[in-house]
Formats: sequence, C-alpha cells, structure tokens
Amino acid sequence: MGRIAFGLLTAVLIGLAAGCSRPTPPIAEAAAPAAKIETTPAGRKEIRITGLVQAVHSVKLVVPQIQGQISMMTLTRLIPNGTRVKEGDLIATFDPTQQMDAAREAQAKFEDLGHQTEQKAAENRASKEKRLVDLKQAEGDLAKAELELEKRTVLSEIDRLQSEARAEGARLRAASLKKSLEQRERAEAAGLRILELQRDRQKIAMQRAQDNIRRLELRAPLAGMVVHEMTRRANTYGHAQEGDQIYRGYPLVSIFDPSEMQVLCGINEPDLVSLLNGRPASVHLDAYPDLELPAKFVASSPVASSPLNTPIKTFIATFHIERPDVHLLPDLSAAVVVTLSDTPGAPAGGSQ
Repeated sequence: MGRIAFGLLTAVLIGLAAGCSRPTPPIAEAAAPAAKIETTPAGRKEIRITGLVQAVHSVKLVVPQIQGQISMMTLTRLIPNGTRVKEGDLIATFDPTQQMDAAREAQAKFEDLGHQTEQKAAENRASKEKRLVDLKQAEGDLAKAELELEKRTVLSEIDRLQSEARAEGARLRAASLKKSLEQRERAEAAGLRILELQRDRQKIAMQRAQDNIRRLELRAPLAGMVVHEMTRRANTYGHAQEGDQIYRGYPLVSIFDPSEMQVLCGINEPDLVSLLNGRPASVHLDAYPDLELPAKFVASSPVASSPLNTPIKTFIATFHIERPDVHLLPDLSAAVVVTLSDTPGAPAGGSQ
C-alpha cells in the first residue's frame, strides 16, 4: 500500500513539473549577426555591426567570349597581382593564332570574291550592250521589211508573200529580243547580287576575326588596383598564370578603386530605426585591430530579407569610409561602431 502511494505521488510531481516548464523557442536558421548595443564608460550607447569592406567602383574582367573559338583559350600575358593601373592599360592577352588564321583566310576569300564581282559586272555590261545592238538590228530589219510591204501593190504574188513573211519574222524577233532583254537583265543582276552577298559575308567574317583579335587584349576600364580572381585551371581552382588554358567566360581579374571604399553590413530592423543618413561611425578592421577609420551611414536596402522561423527582418546597410587607407582591401571583415546620441531623436555629432 505504501509503495502504491509513493508511486502516485511521484507521478503527480512529474506531471506538475512538466506543466510548469516553458517550451524552448525555435532557433532562427541562417539569421544575420545581430548588432550589439554596448555602453561605453562615458555612458554613451554604441551599436556594433559586422560587415565586409567593398569598393565603391569596381569591375570584374572575364576570359573573352570569342565566336568560333574553342572552349579553352591560352593565356599569354597577365599583369602581376596588386599592380596599380590606369584606364586603358593592358591587363592580359590571349593567343590570337587561330583568329589571325581566320582573318587571313577571310581576307583572301573577300579579295577573290571582290575580283569575281567586278568581272561579273563587266560581263553583264558587255552582254547588255550586245543585246541592245541585236535589238537595234532587229528593229532595223523590221523597219526595212515594213517598207517592202508598202510596195506589195506592184509586186508579184510570190514577192508579196515573201515580204510579208520577212516582215512577220522581223516583228517576232524584235518582240522576242525586247522580252528576253528584261529577263536576262534580271538573271544577270541576280547572279551579280549573289557574288556581292558572298563578298559581303566574307567581309563580315574578316571584320569579326579582326574584332576577336582586339577582344583578346583585355584593357582596364577604370583606374585602380588589380586583384587576381580564383579560376578553374587543370581541374583545380587557383590564380591564373601565363600559359594556362582557361575556359571562356571564367573570371580572370578584378579592378577596384582604392580611393573610395565602403562597408556593407546586415542590420536588423529594430537597429535600423536608430540610424540616420549621414550619421558618423567608425570602422575597425579585424585584420588590423588598432586601425580606426571614420565613416558615415549612407543608405540601406529598400527590401528586407527574413530568415526562416523568425519575424525579424534584415536590411543591408552601407557605410562610406571617408578616409582612404593602404590597408583597405575588398572582402576584409570589419566592425562598424555607431555612437548613439544621448538625446532621443538627435543624431550623434549634431549632423544628419
């Protein structure tokens, strides 16, 4: 009896403990790092946001897409990594042998078809002049035969019939020459047009090959610093080297302007409310902890993203670094510290 009472008491206690426990809230998956609000020894509040350094002006150069070229291209020259370049400087070149052969072949065909076109045009002019002479002669024979018909009243029956036959024959020949003149001109013009189209097509092929040769030289579209990109080479990924065969469209180098840099951060919606355009901030690079650079909040993305199982929305905030520094490089991790004002509604530093 005592054991039964003890078991009932244990079951009641376990039920009460289960009823009083609170369910654990679900953990948000792939949520952006939340900004930390800290209080300085002076009593001011700061928001610390993590992000990545990016260049305001940057461009990525890829292996050129060449029509008619095989999928892989041989790199013959590449500027060293970290080189500062000006706009229009040569960055990389690829082997132009195949395109030079195609350009020479297209030029030879273009010149040959050009000679054939000129010869065909001359033959058409000569044929047209000969047909016009034949037509004039047939019209003269017809006029002569018609004059003979006017004397049929004084001619014998046989001579009159012969004159009528000659006139009818001359009339039919003149009509036939007039009709064939137009048809032959159309046929010869069509043949000449075919040669002209073939010549123009070879001209386009020659110009395309010449454009491809120029496209095999990559030049800097803006002034800045060159950074080699990771690309596929020999079934591995690494920086491209001279002599490598690289697939078309693969990234080769990036060029960025180090004079204007910014930090892109993921910030939650509650923290975004406290930021104002122009609010001052400071940037601290994780690779150089002692370095502090001034910055200011510029803008945020108009569209927010929300991870699964969380109602908090995340925006992309942009902070412009106001002072260039040699340590600033793209994709460096950094922390942005924003000092909040003591007075609600007033920005720090007295500027908006």
